[in-house]
Amino acid sequence: MSAIVVGYDGSACGEAALESALGLAAQLGDEVVVVFGYAPPGLWGGEIADHEEAIEELGAKVMEQAQAQAAKHGAEIEVELIPKKAVEALLDAGQRHDARMIVVGSFGDPPLKGVILGSTPNKLLHLAERPVLVVPADK
Repeated sequence: MSAIVVGYDGSACGEAALESALGLAAQLGDEVVVVFGYAPPGLWGGEIADHEEAIEELGAKVMEQAQAQAAKHGAEIEVELIPKKAVEALLDAGQRHDARMIVVGSFGDPPLKGVILGSTPNKLLHLAERPVLVVPADK
């Protein structure tokens, strides 16, 4: 069985990505691995542990949302909270699961903005060694 790795953060674009991945997985007979990547933005001394703990709590809540969304489709998903930046977390999960593809959402910003800001979809399109599906958020 192949896997589809999905980046999910609870946003509208994350929900759209998960919806697409669930539909594809049902058609292809694949499992779905939902990834929440997190990494503290920098070293803040003693505050870093508190920041990381808060992000982990948010990640756990977000993964519960993903499981509820999958349950509406009668699907089970595997969830992973990975203490890396989103792109690194998705590439890592894609490699470990030998994923058929990585699915992420996009807010539909102009391409130049993504290049300047270094968006997750843009980085994945350039760094991933497997197909990347970018799904626009429902508006």
